[in-house]
Amino acid sequence: MARTITFNDLRALKDKLPDGSIHQIATELKMKPETVRNYFGGYNYKEGKSVGIHIEPGPNGGIVVLDDTTIFDKALNILGLSDYPEPVPVEMETEEE
Repeated sequence: MARTITFNDLRALKDKLPDGSIHQIATELKMKPETVRNYFGGYNYKEGKSVGIHIEPGPNGGIVVLDDTTIFDKALNILGLSDYPEPVPVEMETEEE
């Protein structure tokens, strides 16, 4: 299923990954590390491939549509997250008596 995220949020997720995570994801998915880096906004297409992301200009670095969330989901798993960016809880106002 496709997912939409801002480019800045996608880069922030990559930056939160511990050292070696790009290689770990690449190994698990049997692809080159440069392909995983390209997924997170890199642009080395000599060594890596494009993996189904589309970037549209806009605020926060633009909007990114991820056609395939496999790499994104692996990154979330490494960080122990269920979603990113994590939803901010909305406080409900209570009526005072």
